[in-house]
Amino acid sequence: MLGKFITIEGIEGVGKSTNIESIRTFLTQNGIKSIVTREPGGTSLAESIRGLLLKVEDENPVELCELLLIFASRAQHIKKVIEPALKEGIWVLCDRFTDATYAYQGGGRGLRSSIISELESLVQGSLRPDLTIILDLDVRIGLSRARNRGALDRFEKEQLDFFERVRTTYLSIAGNATDRCVVIDADNKREVISKQIHDLLTEKFVK
Repeated sequence: MLGKFITIEGIEGVGKSTNIESIRTFLTQNGIKSIVTREPGGTSLAESIRGLLLKVEDENPVELCELLLIFASRAQHIKKVIEPALKEGIWVLCDRFTDATYAYQGGGRGLRSSIISELESLVQGSLRPDLTIILDLDVRIGLSRARNRGALDRFEKEQLDFFERVRTTYLSIAGNATDRCVVIDADNKREVISKQIHDLLTEKFVK
């Protein structure tokens, strides 16, 4: 039996890492093997590309260069980590995936969704998440949380209106893919969010 592919999405500061660990604990308690990975990244080579994308430099990548680097990283990640795990029946919990590309490079940067869609088909083939959890939060609150974590990376340094566009795109994606995407209010208490996610997983997969 193939493993399930679950992606967790959202702007900065929504608590993706915390909730991914909560999901992993829940799956372990139910006897389900899982791995946690992230994008960009997930392999040695893909992590190197992540470093190029996040590092603040004098010369930042132009929009198309940024997009191509993300999909180059994704191609390596899929072939080396995601697909092998799924074939072994291991669930994959991924911190961001292609919805983030539509949100950040499409909504945030203004690149055409048709370009992203073409690369999505080329790199992923038929691979799509079984479930995408979008943690939604007011942009100002999210950015405040991100700043409290320490030094900001290149994306975290973007302006407020950039993240407003990203958030709007995420919500639009969710509205157009209700069979796959579930939006959860990330402004709730941690235990409330965890219970909502655990109940969702139980309803969909763990019966």
